[in-house]
Amino acid sequence: MYCPSVFAEERSEVLHAAIRAHPLATLVTHGAAGLTANLVPFTLVELEDGGACLRAHLARANPQVAELRLGSEVLVIFQGPAAYVSPSWYPSKQEHGKVVPTWNYMVVQARGCAAVIDEADWLRRQVDHLTRSQEQDREQPWSLEDAPEAYLAGQLKGIVGVEIPVERLEGKWKVSQNQPPANRSGVVAGMTADGHAAMAALVAGREVT
Repeated sequence: MYCPSVFAEERSEVLHAAIRAHPLATLVTHGAAGLTANLVPFTLVELEDGGACLRAHLARANPQVAELRLGSEVLVIFQGPAAYVSPSWYPSKQEHGKVVPTWNYMVVQARGCAAVIDEADWLRRQVDHLTRSQEQDREQPWSLEDAPEAYLAGQLKGIVGVEIPVERLEGKWKVSQNQPPANRSGVVAGMTADGHAAMAALVAGREVT
């Protein structure tokens, strides 16, 4: 990933938090037919040695499963808030006019060699973990126990598990760090007015060194 140092994020706790906040990722594999990409929700598991692994499940009929069984390196892309940046938000536009549009965004890329898992108990635990992570803040959270056991068993037969020990983790927070303070304040105001509160918060909260 092209990432000038001003935009780089290397703190594992920040990268892990971003993955948990935006679990639906693009899973990219390479096989005989070339590149394949699918949107897949992942859970992140932090390991005792300080590392991490990503876990997910795919439909057994998904052709990407065959590529995953090869055990070669895969790329998983997690994307957070993103928004267009108008040059009109920069006070420097009035000063010299030397400004252009851009795009702010947050992205985490994970790489590792995938393993496909067919074990029913593993699949049940993974689906349960994923479901609980998304349902935990609901007033009446849904759980696997709410579904008939025979129905659930049938659904689990139609999927396979994927586990990816993370070998490389990169983050890019492109949130106007390369702009002077007045321009960053203008971006925050413009993003807020345009309804991009999440990106406005990222711009406002990002320390610039």
